[in-house]
Amino acid sequence: MRGTLFIVAAPSGAGKSSIVNACLARDPNIRLSISFTSRGPRPGERHAEHYHFVSADQFQAMVAAGDFFEHALVHGDWKGTAKQSVEPQLAAGHDVLLEIDWQGAQQVQKQVPDAVSVFILPPSREALEQRMRKRAQDSEDTIRKRLAAAREEMSHYDEFDYVIVNEHFDAAVDEMCAIFVASRLRRPMQQARHGGLIAALLADDGAAS
Repeated sequence: MRGTLFIVAAPSGAGKSSIVNACLARDPNIRLSISFTSRGPRPGERHAEHYHFVSADQFQAMVAAGDFFEHALVHGDWKGTAKQSVEPQLAAGHDVLLEIDWQGAQQVQKQVPDAVSVFILPPSREALEQRMRKRAQDSEDTIRKRLAAAREEMSHYDEFDYVIVNEHFDAAVDEMCAIFVASRLRRPMQQARHGGLIAALLADDGAAS
């Protein structure tokens, strides 16, 4: 049975990565697709664990070769999901999570209409700015650019199946995990998973009176 593709997007600073990591630690049935990016690593980020870090020229060569499932220019840097990071795992029956931006989400949704998409919102614009500054990893100019882009990013929330407001972290994690579980319980998924059981339950054994 083919796995489910989950798409999770949010504006920078909304807590997307923290929520995703907490859900991955709780749900062993989810596989995270590691994206490629042309930007340099931030403090604490490691190659092939947080991103596949490549040069802009390398990224463009991959685009030309058709290697990407989706790709987009985000805050001046390229990000993308390689096809080999997604399709083999889905075909093997594993659920795969894409932690991407709204531009990438649009591309994926066109190619995989049954993908389940989630958008994460901050509880307020003030909280969003505070979270950006708390990271202390970006310059003041970068923070201003990210805040300016956040409103545009959040305007695309209505293109997603589910919306989570990350006001209380633990509650947001619970809600995300609930989406994973509910998606696996959809009728077509259960029909594929338990076809034998359903057939046996509905069989006419001639005992009915």
